[in-house]
This record gives sequence, structure tokens and C-alpha cells, in this order.
Amino acid sequence: MPHICLHEDNFYFPPVEEADEEGLLLIGGAVTPTRVLEAYAKGIFPWYNDDSLPLWWTPDPRFVLFPDELHVSRSMQKLLAKNVFTFRTNTAFEQVINACAEVERKDQDGTWITEEMKAVYVQLHQDGYAHSAETWTGDELVGGMYGIRLGKVFFGESMFSKTSNASKFAFINYVSQLKEDGVSLIDCQVHTEHVETLGARLIERKKYLQLLKELI
Repeated sequence: MPHICLHEDNFYFPPVEEADEEGLLLIGGAVTPTRVLEAYAKGIFPWYNDDSLPLWWTPDPRFVLFPDELHVSRSMQKLLAKNVFTFRTNTAFEQVINACAEVERKDQDGTWITEEMKAVYVQLHQDGYAHSAETWTGDELVGGMYGIRLGKVFFGESMFSKTSNASKFAFINYVSQLKEDGVSLIDCQVHTEHVETLGARLIERKKYLQLLKELI
């Protein structure tokens, strides 16, 4: 069973091996910028709804992308060559996180990006840890993603798309940029078919944690 923390004075992250079968490790505790960074470095991330206490997860296996394994389909190669979109980073972080919270997705009811979470990640952006990758058409933001970078690891949080392939465009461009900048691992947290088509795969949590130690 996951640990429960109802008082801040008693807060600590338990060993990840104590998570339940779904990867839930801990319930409760304030979500703060410092605590989020500590969690990421330990292979843990927050994911919960407005009507829930904070939930801290560490799934096994873990869904990741190694930049060298980025897969760009022929259709995306053609799109990249057409210059339909413009790629930018960190020019509209708050717009990106708001869009990730608001844009509807198939088979998803509501959002886990609460106002509390937004405030934490905006602060992390101001502190230089959180970054946005953006797809633009002229002056319109049509897709993007955001996440946290620690050392040679980028922890992807969420992405959105207002037009076909806009999120993939941001993802492909940003992974390529991160690779050039020395990033060796992209954490995608939990499996999605969308990111799997781009080359992400599942690895054992034990291996994932070892990579974090080496790369952060």
C-alpha cells in the first residue's frame, strides 16, 4: 500500500520499491518547487486531480525515450521539410502549460494540471528548471510541450496540439535540440501510443533509477 502523509512535519519520500502495483508511492504532502525537483531526482513525480490529495508516483516499468532512438515517420519528415510550422523554446511557457490543461484529449476526462501545479511549474520555469517547446503558425501557438531538465535528463510533463501534428513537431524538434545539448534520456513517465510512435519504450524502474544517478 502507498504511504500516507497528513502532516508536513512527517513528510519524506519512501523507497520507490514500496510503491503499489500501479506505481503509487505516497499520498499527501505539499507540492512545492523544491520538493518536485527532489522527487524527479528520485524517479518520482506528482500526478493528481483537484479533488484529491497530492499523489506521488514511480511506475515500474518506466516509459522513456533515448534521443538516439527518436523515430521520425516519413510523413513527419515531409512536414518538417515544408516549414509549415515555426519552432521556439521558452517564449510562452505559461501559454503552453495552460493549453496542456485546457485542450481536450481522447479518452481523458478533465485534467491533472491543477492551479497549484501550474504555479509550481511556472516558478520552476522562472528558476531555470522548467522549459517549454512550442509550435507556432505565425503568431498563433498551435502545439507544444513542457517539462523539467536536470543534468542530462529531460522529464516531459505534458503536451498539447490544436492542429494535426503540432505536438509531434514540437517534440521532434526539442528532442533533437536536447540531444545536441547533451541530454541522454527523456522521461515520458507512463505509456502513451502517441509518444510510442516517436520511439519511446518501457524499461525497468531499476534501470531507470540507475540512469538518473549517472545523468543528473
